[in-house]
Amino acid sequence: MITIPYLTALTTYFSYGLLFAFGQLRDFFRRIFDWWSQSNLQDCFNRPISSPPDAWFDVVERISNDNNKTLKRTTRVNRCLNLGSYNYLGFAAADEYCTPRVIECLKKFSASTCSTRIDGGTTTLHAELEECVANFVGKPAAIVFGMGYVTNSAILPVLMGKGSLIISDSLNHNSIVNGARGSGATIRVFQHNTPSHLDKVLREQIADGQPRTHRPWKKIMVVVEGIYSMEGELCKLPEIISVCKKYKAYVYLDEAHSIGAVGKTGRGVCELLGVDTADVDIMMGTFTKSFGSCGGYITGSKELIQYLKYTCPAHLYATSISPPAAQQIISSIKVVLGEDGSSRGAQKLARIRENSNFFRSELQKMGFEVLGDNDSPVMPIMLYNPAKIPAFSRECLKRSVAVVTVAFPATPLLLARARICISAAHSREDLVKALEVLSTVGDMVGIKYFPAEPKKQQLEGDRVKLE
Repeated sequence: MITIPYLTALTTYFSYGLLFAFGQLRDFFRRIFDWWSQSNLQDCFNRPISSPPDAWFDVVERISNDNNKTLKRTTRVNRCLNLGSYNYLGFAAADEYCTPRVIECLKKFSASTCSTRIDGGTTTLHAELEECVANFVGKPAAIVFGMGYVTNSAILPVLMGKGSLIISDSLNHNSIVNGARGSGATIRVFQHNTPSHLDKVLREQIADGQPRTHRPWKKIMVVVEGIYSMEGELCKLPEIISVCKKYKAYVYLDEAHSIGAVGKTGRGVCELLGVDTADVDIMMGTFTKSFGSCGGYITGSKELIQYLKYTCPAHLYATSISPPAAQQIISSIKVVLGEDGSSRGAQKLARIRENSNFFRSELQKMGFEVLGDNDSPVMPIMLYNPAKIPAFSRECLKRSVAVVTVAFPATPLLLARARICISAAHSREDLVKALEVLSTVGDMVGIKYFPAEPKKQQLEGDRVKLE
């Protein structure tokens, strides 16, 4: 967990207090003097883009004639280095292998099936996609959905219910939280990525049993993520599986940010950490990050997937995943596996790993407080103070670097951050430019909380002088 210096915590609380007080005063006087005008406040961070989310993209410029009370889009665009999209393998833009096949698929199947999977929404592509995903992940069977968020929020209520126990990592994604709440199961939380605390929670819950009746739990499921999207940390999966085996609990692994992005062949944290996929009962992932598409999947035993196809509302009642989106996923997986007849997939995987580790290392050398682990393409830079959130975002944008800033309620109140996402599409020149801009803005805003490492050139120069 993050340890916040007392001075940083104090100034952050003070800043939020000022922000709240002035906000109340502003709203009070606005009601008095502007009661006749129609309020049309807009999000100052909600900047539209007008191009594919590649390494560089076009950010639409906006103007305000009333001191940022309202913002209007212009026809001008600012070409920016993209450090905010989940385009981990660079498939979000046009691809020499994927794009022609997606276009042909659009001509053959159209943009939508306009039906649920059990009616007229299952095409040959959907069957091929599920087989492709199951083989890629290393599980017997798979089921796919048209939305990644729904994959968690709709599956957990089907798998768990009254009399069941869900033990969730304290920093799990909102889709897991909502899915767990909707299931009706009892929910307990263990400290983020702490297997020892998970062991304690499991032991206590098994000893106590269900609330009031103290009967044994019908099912116990531990839910974790492969890479935590707001922390950039890898799950301690081997240790967690060991604990779950000890107490005979099921393991549910969310690989939204890890599948395709880590591992020698892109097969996620199981491959990276040397975990047998047979030890993970349910593997979930999305296609919105590494594969440049949309939707999500669940993989597991054939019996489990068959059960979900009969019972899951997202399969029974939601329109099936768009055929062009399905073709994009199939094609991108083939590129990753080298089935397109080239080595581009292996090159992309090597590049995302090199880019991520290089960028993280350089940020830490500059004195930024960077969360996460090596190999993770997600690297949050801690901002803390609310005044530094818009300042960091706007100053980067002025220098043609687009970043995503995240604050409460997406993070705890004191832990605001800028979340950097690295892509295989970024060249070394792109990363060097980004580091120069972030360093300049970091000095300006005052978010370098650690002393920077001396540059090698300076060290060599000092050594020459000493000699």
